[in-house]
Amino acid sequence: MTDGARSATPPGLTPREVATHCPYCALQCGMTLREGDTGVTVHPRQFPTNRGGLCQKGWTAAELLDHPDRLTTPLVRDPGTDTLRPASWDTALDRVVAGIRAVQADAGRDAVAVFGGGGLTNEKAYALGKFARIGLRTRHIDYNGRFCMSSAAAAGMRAFGIDRGLPFPLADLGRADTLLLVGANPAETMPPLVRWLTEQRGNGGKLIVVDPRVTATARQADLHLQPLPGTDLAVANALLHIALTEGWVDRAYVAERTTGFDAVRRGVAAWWPARAEQLSGVPVADLEATARALGTGGRVIILTARGAEQHAKGVDTVTAYVNLALALGLPGRDGSGYGCLTGQGNGQGGREHGQKADQLPGYRKIDDPAAREHVAGVWGVPADELPGPGVPAYQLLDALGTPGGPRALLVFGSNPVVSAPRAARIEGRLRDLDLLVVADMLLSETAALADVVLPTAQWAEEDGTMTNLEGRVLRRRALRPPPPGVRTDLAIIADLAARLAVAEEPTAQPAGTAPANAGPVGAVPANGRPAAVAAARFPAAPATVFAELRRASAGGAADYAGISWDRIDENDGVYWPCPTEDGPDTPRLFVDRFATPDGRARFHPVDHRPAAEQVCATYPLHFTTGRVLAQYQSGTQTRRVAALRRAAPEAFVELHPDLAARLGIDDGDPVRVTSRRGEFRAPARLSAGIRPDTVFAPFHYAGAERANSVTNDAVDPISGMPEFKICAVRVEKA
Repeated sequence: MTDGARSATPPGLTPREVATHCPYCALQCGMTLREGDTGVTVHPRQFPTNRGGLCQKGWTAAELLDHPDRLTTPLVRDPGTDTLRPASWDTALDRVVAGIRAVQADAGRDAVAVFGGGGLTNEKAYALGKFARIGLRTRHIDYNGRFCMSSAAAAGMRAFGIDRGLPFPLADLGRADTLLLVGANPAETMPPLVRWLTEQRGNGGKLIVVDPRVTATARQADLHLQPLPGTDLAVANALLHIALTEGWVDRAYVAERTTGFDAVRRGVAAWWPARAEQLSGVPVADLEATARALGTGGRVIILTARGAEQHAKGVDTVTAYVNLALALGLPGRDGSGYGCLTGQGNGQGGREHGQKADQLPGYRKIDDPAAREHVAGVWGVPADELPGPGVPAYQLLDALGTPGGPRALLVFGSNPVVSAPRAARIEGRLRDLDLLVVADMLLSETAALADVVLPTAQWAEEDGTMTNLEGRVLRRRALRPPPPGVRTDLAIIADLAARLAVAEEPTAQPAGTAPANAGPVGAVPANGRPAAVAAARFPAAPATVFAELRRASAGGAADYAGISWDRIDENDGVYWPCPTEDGPDTPRLFVDRFATPDGRARFHPVDHRPAAEQVCATYPLHFTTGRVLAQYQSGTQTRRVAALRRAAPEAFVELHPDLAARLGIDDGDPVRVTSRRGEFRAPARLSAGIRPDTVFAPFHYAGAERANSVTNDAVDPISGMPEFKICAVRVEKA
């Protein structure tokens, strides 16, 4: 057997199987897991997103279920030896509760913070946001999805009034006459999606890729634009300039369905193609060919991804491409539109239900009085006791352990020691905390710093829902229970809430009245059953949590009220918004109107501005980061899978041969990359597919190979997205 990973299964066990989805990217490929005498095997299944395909990561996903590095008991740091040692659940959770209570008693409720992840199920993301707001009553919660799609989300909200990565089914990609991918490399980040690109080109469509590197995706393109990192906005404005000049703007659509076009038209008048070429390096002829393909194609789709979004001007860059799409009359038209390729497995659902610093379930704004009343009513607390907005992820992490900043942090499903920009600084912030608690299935680099580590269930050991890049809500099904000693995140949250309630000083109240909210989880009722009250507020059963999520999201932008697990099972998923059980879901948004008060989309004038950090004599090169096929995110999981480790065992620094020659570097030489913030080391990999003024490295690796040691922590003022994709560095042989 070579297609699936094995796990030890007692001889004679009745074979079991379950239809579920891959634990990795937002494509959420359908797969079947089977467990029998030979172990757990992975089998692809026919599902609309992957049509029977899986990438190497999906094929090997089950290998982690019984990996020798798997955590199966809580760990608590011994103050005498400063090492983590095994402990009972009671000991570990009591340590967490005591630490939270001490910090909040000394420095207030906001002295405790929560950091979540874009891979958590909808149920866990919802419960985590709820726990932060009424369990801990802190405003400080955010998640690593802030580093993923936040710029596209903010741009979508201000243009369309709603944020859904793809506002149309994924299958539309295969029908497009022209498909423009900006800063996207799905051939390595989500390989099964390439089937749609192949279909698109097979149908006679044109594929255009904008990327500073000749990636595996760019090699399949009919036209590849190779701009200087950080100049995508200038390229977009030049494309709209050409469309205006050539008469390709859909004037009727603009007049009937949008507002604000005149200001954009005046702004892009200054972006003649020669100016954009001088700034970006993209030839005028390529800009004109791209604009022609977009302006004269029948079905046209524009997609952005991290390459365009992970900048301190990421929101404006995405807005420029949205402006282009609106001017061409694409959004809401059959087979056309603007979309964003979501990265993490539940990057879409993870931000809809309360993990973001400024949001409540259903994509409601936490400072909206009506939203607060609705959600507080579902949670059974007064609206005025919900905390206000927190701060975005990087600002939160950078404030840890500083005067006035949080002194305790609970981390679920994230590894900021590797994934955060200026990572050495964030590692130092984590070390400065009074209490660091990490819930994870493996000892990540962040968990290794923790005071308490709580072992959690894996994807094949718990039920729940995920929302993929199309806004399609899917069912994740458990093949088997977690190993002895391991709990689900929902069970951990419920237990912590119960213990915090018990720890709260009882407050008497008249018999028969509902408990008021005071202390970390509310006042204890006079009947002396605080733990029961907390458990009722924080159930551990995913189905129960999802039922509550439906009520909390009802009427919001991301309305799940009409989505039931049964309905998902019957229909290969359900697209939100879906407000009623007997009404339709919404595979295609914007057909008749946009989600704005007047139903019209909003143009926003945006202009190019330089990267936050410019090259100079000391740091003369542009540095950018990205992913490789065999690894995923911070590598906590994939670096432990044997086949993936063999395929991509170490980081590398990609340089153009001309640059390498000037620096005296040969292929394979160890090199050091240094910025104003730090350095990392990795072997050189020479490639003519990268610009001579730019170097690239993957960000999946830790220790001396940690690329995020050098990345810039400047952030977008609207989205809070850090500038991962460009900073100034020098490179030298190590």
